[in-house]
This record gives sequence, structure tokens and C-alpha cells, in this order.
Amino acid sequence: MRLIARFKQYLFRWRSDGTAPLRLGQRRIFIVPSRGGLLFALALVVMLLGAINYNLALGHALVFLLAGLGIAGMIHTFRNLFGLVITPGHCEPVFAGQTAFFPLALDNDRRAPRLALELAAQAGLPVETAIDSLDQTRIRVPLQAGQRGWLPLPRVRLSTRYPLGLFTAWAYLQPEMRCLVYPQPIAAPLPVTTPAHNNSMRHGEGGQEDFAGFRTRQPADSLRHVAWKASARNGGEGPLLVKEFAGGAESELIVDWQLTDPALPTDSRLGVLTGWILAAEAERTRYGLRLPGLALPPASGDLHRRRCLEALALFQP
Repeated sequence: MRLIARFKQYLFRWRSDGTAPLRLGQRRIFIVPSRGGLLFALALVVMLLGAINYNLALGHALVFLLAGLGIAGMIHTFRNLFGLVITPGHCEPVFAGQTAFFPLALDNDRRAPRLALELAAQAGLPVETAIDSLDQTRIRVPLQAGQRGWLPLPRVRLSTRYPLGLFTAWAYLQPEMRCLVYPQPIAAPLPVTTPAHNNSMRHGEGGQEDFAGFRTRQPADSLRHVAWKASARNGGEGPLLVKEFAGGAESELIVDWQLTDPALPTDSRLGVLTGWILAAEAERTRYGLRLPGLALPPASGDLHRRRCLEALALFQP
């Protein structure tokens, strides 16, 4: 078994560091007759026997003509993959339960187009594409992201049956690609925010006396901040409203591992933290992250969100 595994690794390896472009050569392309090709060959054998039995010259000519057509189709099927250049791209992170897409660039440096190409990863959906002459196309190989962490791209099968469907040519690709899978977010009430250490006034804004409007009350908001008169205007049917003021001291949220329920599984607790981070980012609240052995200071922005989600995705209890 170990010898077979080594042979497959030698046969299907990317022949580079896994990130450089790969050109398909004759040693990487395999070709066999398809089911239709086998039926086609069987029909030719039957026709040849009939032509020999009845001494039909036109029958012999038809058989050899069809056989030559099949051989020409085999050559064109092989050439549809030969010389194709595949370049791996960068996979964007996704959340657990979503579909990860691994981008691959296919370059055709010859004048003949390459048609009816199909790519499929193991346990993935096949994707069909075609490339015009002297052109490039980008294709994304889908793969279901089941768990958080790094999701490596398994072996990809690139195949074609063009032009007659009598033969199937394929090549195995194994680029060094992986996708970061964030924990699946779980909706939960945000923890109580605390005043920021930097209480300086923001430039161009007023203080706490500058009324900015109303917003829906969150479970973490104190009842002292509820605008009872404004909430009573809807007849008690709508949610409670809280006054917002421009300027003043900013608030910070600490997304702490200790604030989650210890009875929950690890992935569920990480999902709650992920939901808090997304909610805080949506409300433009500065937030920090505390995990066992890791502490990220409060900040905001896309880069900070990525750092926090990456820490949650790679967290090992």
C-alpha cells in the first residue's frame, strides 16, 4: 500500500512548489475509450465481419473510414489538454457551512480553442469551461467547507471528451492551495460595552449634548437609557428605543472566551464569539478579542476583523 501511495504521489504530483504554473505534458495526460467509444469499436468489428463475409468493398472502405475518424478524434481529444497551463490563485476565507471556491487560471497559448473542459475536486461539483484561442479564463472549483480551520484543496481532475466523445482524456492536478474556514456564526446578544480608555473628543463632533437620533435597544443597554416617550408613540407594539448622542467617549467591546457558556462545545462557543464580532463590526463598535493564550487589543476595520476571525478559526483549546 505504501508503494502504491508513493507511485501515485510521483505520478500526480504538481512538479513544482505547488504555487507555480503547470504546463500539461504528454506524461501527465491519460486517455481511454469512453463507453460510447467501446460501442463504436464493437460496431466497427461487426461491420468488418459483415464486409468480409459478403465480400463488400464499400463495406471495407466504410469501416476503415470510420476507424480513421475515431483515431483522428482520439488525437484531437488528447490535444485539447496538451500544453494547457494552469496557475493557482488565492482563495478567499469563508464561514463553516458555506462553499469555498478555489480559483485556477487556465491559459491557452495556441490558436485552436479548447472546448468542453471539465474540472472537479474530490467530493466536489464539476465545473465546465472553454478557452478561446490565445486567451485565458479563470475558473473557481467549488468545495464544501464543513469545519473551521484550513481546508486544503484535494486532487482536481481535469477531463475532456471533445470532439466526438469516443475517448476521455484527463489529468490530475494537485496545487498547494488551501482556504481558511471561519467558525459558523451564532446569533447571540452582545456583551456589555465599556467606555474606551481614550476619551478624547473626535474632531468636528459635539459632546454628549448633541442628540443624533434613536436606535433599537439591545439587551446589553441599561433601562436608564431608554427613550420612554419615543417608545410609547408606537403604542407599545414596536421595540424600545435608545437615544444616541454624537461625540463624547467611545465605547469598546471585549469579545472574551470567558463570557461564553462553558457547557457548550468548543465550536459553538467560537460560533458565539464570531457572531459578536460580526455584530460589533456592523455597529461600528471598537472591539477586542480574548482567548486562552491570546489577546488582541480593541480596534475596528476589515483588517482587525480578519485577524480576529483567523484567530477563532485556528484556535486550539
